[in-house]
Amino acid sequence: MNMRGLKTVSILLGLLVPLLASSSAQAQEWLKDRRYAEGAGYQSGDFILHPGIGISAGYDSNYLLRTNTSGAANGCPNLCPEASAGMNITPSLSISTVTPGQRTEGQPGGAPRDFNFTGGLAASYHEDFGTLTPEQRNVALNADARLDVLPGRAVGGAFYATYARTIQPSVLGNPDLAFNRDDVGVGADLALVPGMGTLDWHLGYQFHDTIFEETAGSAFDNITNEINTRGRWKFRPRTALVYDATFRFGTYVNGGTGTITQLHDSTPIRTRIGLTGLITDRLSLLAMVGWGASFFTPGTDPHVQQYDSVIGTVQLSYALGHSASSLDQPLSLMQRAVSSVAIGYNRDFQSSLFSDYYGSDRGYVNFSFFFAGRALLSVQGGVGAIEYPTLYINGTTTAGTPTPTVSPFTDIRLDGTIYGEYRFVDWLGLNATVRYTSNLSNEVLNLGSGGLYAMQWQRLEAYLGVRWVM
Repeated sequence: MNMRGLKTVSILLGLLVPLLASSSAQAQEWLKDRRYAEGAGYQSGDFILHPGIGISAGYDSNYLLRTNTSGAANGCPNLCPEASAGMNITPSLSISTVTPGQRTEGQPGGAPRDFNFTGGLAASYHEDFGTLTPEQRNVALNADARLDVLPGRAVGGAFYATYARTIQPSVLGNPDLAFNRDDVGVGADLALVPGMGTLDWHLGYQFHDTIFEETAGSAFDNITNEINTRGRWKFRPRTALVYDATFRFGTYVNGGTGTITQLHDSTPIRTRIGLTGLITDRLSLLAMVGWGASFFTPGTDPHVQQYDSVIGTVQLSYALGHSASSLDQPLSLMQRAVSSVAIGYNRDFQSSLFSDYYGSDRGYVNFSFFFAGRALLSVQGGVGAIEYPTLYINGTTTAGTPTPTVSPFTDIRLDGTIYGEYRFVDWLGLNATVRYTSNLSNEVLNLGSGGLYAMQWQRLEAYLGVRWVM
């Protein structure tokens, strides 16, 4: 395979396959709830600090996400799936102001504040134990900060910033053809809460800049501006009408050229309305339905396709550890219940760096239980349909115009994670993570000089670790 073919396959595996996959180096990233992710903390004045570090080691059946389909350029005999052993080291530090109701030095508990601050910094270092060629090692980073102004008042707001360095190797494993990227974001939110909380409404703005670190990914650098709004009207003690909408303006810095398919600037719009509330003291329902449209800018390309369809979410949740009768705000039950089980379905679309967009229909089940403040068990799983439009591969032409090389097709994505942790003491715990992800597909794309590319892949991860938290 020539260099152009290698680059073609590298771009495909680097950007198409991991759309919904997660990295083993971030195997515990979803564990963000501070009620059990953090310890008691160290108080300094009005702030509480929570340092921590986790170390885990284990097995990964397919870190580079290669296919099992024989004869494909991204599979055997040249690029067979390789199992590997690896280690993850994840230090972290979070800081927050003492919340009302907590006693601070020199200030009585419960005194109102004009601001609340939260922030965090985390790194995730992944080291391959020499079982892959070339060896894989890198560091992912996450940082965030948020300042809430006049929280709980009739008029308030928030300012926030985020940074994330995402590690995404290519099928070749070559660091020079990786798709590592830096995402920088800032935003602001105006909150209106008249009527003692009966109505609350938010209007916000977000800016995101995505920068790929290697030349192979520079064509995908993009900037997004977003205006969003959401509101809730509590018309009964247990029930509220909810609404949200987003308006985005996405621009490819380098014009979206030099990619497998021509990418286009867009102004996607989403709007949804629905209900949320408690059916019983423990059972809650969230149901929202709306419409989504992509509005890609065609320019001179006659083959631009648009997403224009119904979107929505429905989730039924049952709290295992609390009942609404013990809470001042019954509608916050599911946000406060550590132990719960939920079943849901989500339909939406996402911008894609491969085919402008893809549609997604996913059903899921989540279960978590915190035993006596010592042991946590969490099980998450889902199955989804990933729906691609007609693909027009750049470089394949008939009479000077792109030819549709692939008709619309649908892949099935399976995912499941089991996480367990036992705290020997408040600050030290032993944990285990098992995750399985798979893309079920019979689709094999003909890339011309790039060879055949198979969409199928599967991956199993198993890690055992220890975590110190404060």
